[in-house]
Amino acid sequence: MITIVIVSYNTRDILRNCLEALFRGSGGIDMEVFVVDNDSRDDSAQMVHETFPQVRLIANNANLGFAAANNQAFRQAKGRYIVLLNPDAYVGPSSISNAVAFMDSNPGCGLCGGKIISPEGRLEPSARRFPSPLSKLLTLSGLSAKHPGSPILNRHEFGGFAHDRPLEVDWVPGTFTIVRKKMLDEIGAFDERFFIYYEETDLCLRAKQAGWSIWFIPDAEVMHIGGACSKTRKDKTYDEGASQVLSFRMRSEWLYYRKNHGIILLLASAGVELGWHALRYLKNLIPSPGADAKKAAASATISQIMRSLKDTKLGTLSPQTPW
Repeated sequence: MITIVIVSYNTRDILRNCLEALFRGSGGIDMEVFVVDNDSRDDSAQMVHETFPQVRLIANNANLGFAAANNQAFRQAKGRYIVLLNPDAYVGPSSISNAVAFMDSNPGCGLCGGKIISPEGRLEPSARRFPSPLSKLLTLSGLSAKHPGSPILNRHEFGGFAHDRPLEVDWVPGTFTIVRKKMLDEIGAFDERFFIYYEETDLCLRAKQAGWSIWFIPDAEVMHIGGACSKTRKDKTYDEGASQVLSFRMRSEWLYYRKNHGIILLLASAGVELGWHALRYLKNLIPSPGADAKKAAASATISQIMRSLKDTKLGTLSPQTPW
């Protein structure tokens, strides 16, 4: 048996499509399916209860965040593998069976992720190296986006890799991930201090430190809409890709750096981001079309960086949930 875990927040219609695709593409695999609903206000839990009686529903009375919600299902999971699936990710035919086959053939692999495709058919980042201040600078400056095939300028996303063969990597996104239950029992589940973002990066780092390998595999494909849960937060500012809540990403990033790399790399990463947006602000002091709006955006981002550092006490404290 394998266990499928889907954490949902205000994604009723997308979640319905996700579950339909999951059951179509399961290929008769013996599986249990959990949906953990984080206090949705769009009747997501009721939809699951009425439409998918075979699903084990955990309906929370508060938004516990991604890490804590997954851990609720982990504690009840009976499968030898646990598949994490975002509600806005639709598995392709044979994706799950191919992922299971890979894990069975590679007992040293603790976790692997599949190929993520956008609704337009574009490849999304599916294989990644651990974050660093340098990779942040390359991303903020746009150099990575301008040279996606460069193994140097886009190193953190394995630039130049065709995603056509299995590859050992540092970490894979939690959009579609298969995790060995034995590994979780050994190293522990998600760190619940991460409300959302960086929890999978932290888990992969702990896995590698414990001697497990992390892999990308191309024949487990999912179509991903992106940011479906976070986009329901109308009270928050989003990053330029419009998929991550900016303040939440910053909080989790500082927690990750302080926990795993100490104060020096935390300050280096925060310094890169502060410096970049300060330069944007200064550049737009020169009058030009749109300069005022760009200056205001840079100023707002700088304020959010400073606030997130304060909220987390320089990465030592996770703010009270829900964020």
